[in-house]
Amino acid sequence: MSETAERRVWGRRGTAGATIAARLSFDSVTHGYDGVPALRGVSLVVEPGEILCLLGRSGSGKTTLLRVAAGLERPASGRVLIDEREVSGPKSFVPPEKRGVGLMFQDYALFPHLTVLRNVMFGLTGLPKADAEREALRVLGRVGLEKHAHDYPHALSGGEQQRAALARAIVPRPAVLLMDEPFSGLDRSLREEVREETHAIIRETRATCIIVTHDPEEAMRMGDRVGLMREGRLVQLGTAEALYRRPNDLSAARFLSDINEFECVVKEGGVTTPLGRLVCDHHQEGAAVVVGIRPQGVRLSAPANGGATGRVIAENFLGEVDHLEIAINGVEAPIRARVRADMRFSEGSEVSVSVDPREVVIFAKAGE
Repeated sequence: MSETAERRVWGRRGTAGATIAARLSFDSVTHGYDGVPALRGVSLVVEPGEILCLLGRSGSGKTTLLRVAAGLERPASGRVLIDEREVSGPKSFVPPEKRGVGLMFQDYALFPHLTVLRNVMFGLTGLPKADAEREALRVLGRVGLEKHAHDYPHALSGGEQQRAALARAIVPRPAVLLMDEPFSGLDRSLREEVREETHAIIRETRATCIIVTHDPEEAMRMGDRVGLMREGRLVQLGTAEALYRRPNDLSAARFLSDINEFECVVKEGGVTTPLGRLVCDHHQEGAAVVVGIRPQGVRLSAPANGGATGRVIAENFLGEVDHLEIAINGVEAPIRARVRADMRFSEGSEVSVSVDPREVVIFAKAGE
């Protein structure tokens, strides 16, 4: 199926069955593998109907936390609660099939020997066959796969397999929906369309949802809140804007966005960078700091008297924006900038450089 055709096959919005959402709570959860910690005392509450995106690098503990929530892993310590009912803890453990949790794996985990319809019916074993088939066909209609009900997974495209896996996860109307890197296997050109429709379906089901991803843009677009994980710990939790504008530390800032970094010293309420002076009134006088300037905060204009000047040494067209590298006298590494494509600064051209203060983050230097 062509990409254009695949974008037309989603079903009618508003037709996914709704559930009664549950509150999902983690209380000081720890876990590890062969003595290596994977979760280090994670405490977190996901409110009913909320979409939380867990963001972090590979090995940060995101998928382990998801598996603990689903009951596929028993935590070493701590508790997991669904609507105040303890489903994992020192004295209790509710098996996955009795938690009211839907799980969508990164590789979709469709059974190759079952048709799409039978795959979706798999989670409806408690219903009579006719009722289960009717429910499965209804959900397949919502994701646009009713015509593929009797096909096998190998006959589906990547996007269709993703939708089949989504249908299987939501058909039992789970109170909690857990999704592990659900869009990572899709081509870039298709990912945005699938993300948008998946987001709409999650809203229709009203399920409490955790989506694991390593893509900051995806997390910020999908989540009501974003949780940033690092080395088994939840290091920051908040709205996408809060994490982007006010990252907790330099590592968080680096993960959420590319930044140009300069080591400076606070003097008279500000710092002097190669790109100009910036206000810094939240660090003590004389403190050593690292100033981070996002590429989109680097402003370029025609050369003028005063301010920093530089020369464009590399230009890469990225569609809506150009990515530029700019050499500045006295600065060893080139400055990275992202500007609108219609501004066009060619290689070798001289430019005047300034900074948008809204795209600046400043942290104490490590050890200070």
